[in-house]
Amino acid sequence: MCGRFALTAAADQTAVFLGLAEVDAFPPRYNIAPTQPVLMALADVPQPPGSNRPDRTAVLVRWGLIPGWVKDTRDFPLLFNARSEGAAQKASFRAAMRHRRALVPASGFYEWRKEPDGQRGKGQAYWIRPRHGGLVAFAGLMESYAEPGGSEMDTGAILTTAADADIGHIHERMPVVIEREDFARWLDCRGNEPRHVADLLKPAPPGYFEAVPVSERVNRVANTGPEIQEPAVEVRQAAFRMSERGSETAKPDSRDRQLSLF
Repeated sequence: MCGRFALTAAADQTAVFLGLAEVDAFPPRYNIAPTQPVLMALADVPQPPGSNRPDRTAVLVRWGLIPGWVKDTRDFPLLFNARSEGAAQKASFRAAMRHRRALVPASGFYEWRKEPDGQRGKGQAYWIRPRHGGLVAFAGLMESYAEPGGSEMDTGAILTTAADADIGHIHERMPVVIEREDFARWLDCRGNEPRHVADLLKPAPPGYFEAVPVSERVNRVANTGPEIQEPAVEVRQAAFRMSERGSETAKPDSRDRQLSLF
């Protein structure tokens, strides 16, 4: 699944990557979590021949899709991911798959390797990023939800698929990646039904991502700085150096306890 991701590129870089006229400025975001606003790109209304205006538009949506037919959101689960294998048939995602497919720009995502049976804890966290650097586009779905009071809220989810060999040892699922050459086909909901883009709902090519172990800082949504992406080995080394400076007479077992925090 994909429960956290990051978007640290500048707004102008993001706009160029997605083929948008512009994107409002935003700060680097290192720890985006469900219910927070996320940027999505959707196909705009068709442009007349000769128009220089891009046929895509950027929207901010709440990460957590709410189907239009939901009566009470308090009794509805948080749908921040959608399994791509059945999204076109599932009631919660069927309309969005047909009419509102989107792209979600990201610099990478986080995943946690499960602890062995019998051990407690969230498990080792990994920062999973494109090996070539730069941005990646996840397959997304957008749905507008009319609240009982009359106001509307745009909501969205990220489609997932079976993890590839590079990620499978960490988690069995990963976000669907849409390549740049397939952006137009994925977003074209007028000309392409879900069955026409089903071939895009597959794992990333081998070697596309690299997984970097990071510290437990990413576990807390309140931690939003770049330090959460520091490789875990570097975090441990920094802690060791700090303990060395703090007490030259520290015993080895006290250092071990310090290092065990990461």
